[in-house]
Amino acid sequence: MSLKPQALLVMNSGTFADQFDSTRLERLSEMVDLGDQPWTDSLDAPELTGRLEEVEILLTSWGVPQLNAGRLERMPKLRAVFHCAGTVRSFVSEELWDRGITVTNGADANAIPVAEFTFASIVLAGKKAHVLANDARTHREDWSYIGDRGELGNIGRVVGVVGFSRIGRRVVQLVQQLQDVTCLVSDPHADPLDVAAAGGKLVTLEELLPVSDVVTIHAPALPETRNMISTAQLSAMKDHATLINTARGSLVDTEALEKECATGRITALLDVTEPEPLPAGSTLYDLPNVIITPHIAGSLGTETRRMSDAALDDLERYLAGKDLLAQVVHEDLGLSA
Repeated sequence: MSLKPQALLVMNSGTFADQFDSTRLERLSEMVDLGDQPWTDSLDAPELTGRLEEVEILLTSWGVPQLNAGRLERMPKLRAVFHCAGTVRSFVSEELWDRGITVTNGADANAIPVAEFTFASIVLAGKKAHVLANDARTHREDWSYIGDRGELGNIGRVVGVVGFSRIGRRVVQLVQQLQDVTCLVSDPHADPLDVAAAGGKLVTLEELLPVSDVVTIHAPALPETRNMISTAQLSAMKDHATLINTARGSLVDTEALEKECATGRITALLDVTEPEPLPAGSTLYDLPNVIITPHIAGSLGTETRRMSDAALDDLERYLAGKDLLAQVVHEDLGLSA
């Protein structure tokens, strides 16, 4: 009988294929016993009873069902869950925390492509590239519209970062590559010294909005942050400013955004919306100053393997009795994604 702990991968089939190629499965097999069935997309099948009774470790990702009391009862030996994706909110339960089960996530790894996508969007926003590309479809052979979207360029810009999260922090650091940039940060929970060390200056949201050329949102989706950007906040933004949302659609009041963007005064780059996707009749689809992408900023395709690697790194540390790098603590969920 194997002395390695019994482990099981729980995620949908597409995610399993993307995140666990032969190289990663081989590395995982060196640390744990995956048995005859290494992967499942369900924890409810009767034929899994014997397997689940012995499982000590789960590796999870998109498609994992909630680990509620009933499912946990089927896994009496479970002691750790290594999540190969971002937030764990969709599957953790009070019963899981009550059992003292260790939980990690891949949020730090997932922050990398989101921050990269955001920085690229900031640079393109400085040139109004997306909006001018839309304008070209209307103006065709006449390029006189190039000055209609405000001053172009990325020198001396003010970038406002709303939320000094793991992604927000990376964005602050990345924008330092721009010449003569001023990076303002709004986050009631951030330490001003930490913000300054990253290259930003901590201010209130009311101070940030009217002076920022670009406002990028990186706050968690919590009851208190719902519609945190609404009519008053959008009205406070300067003319020709750009709002970027790669966080959660619920942070921006969709109706207020439709009304403000319809004036043509500001630009919106939306990778997330509320609802998601927007209904077909939303006016945001038809506005040239609004760019909508289908939630692509986070880890996709080969990028998802970075989160698998992070989970495997922490699993290795866990089995060696070392401190974990990406452990999720129940009390911290109130302030994180």
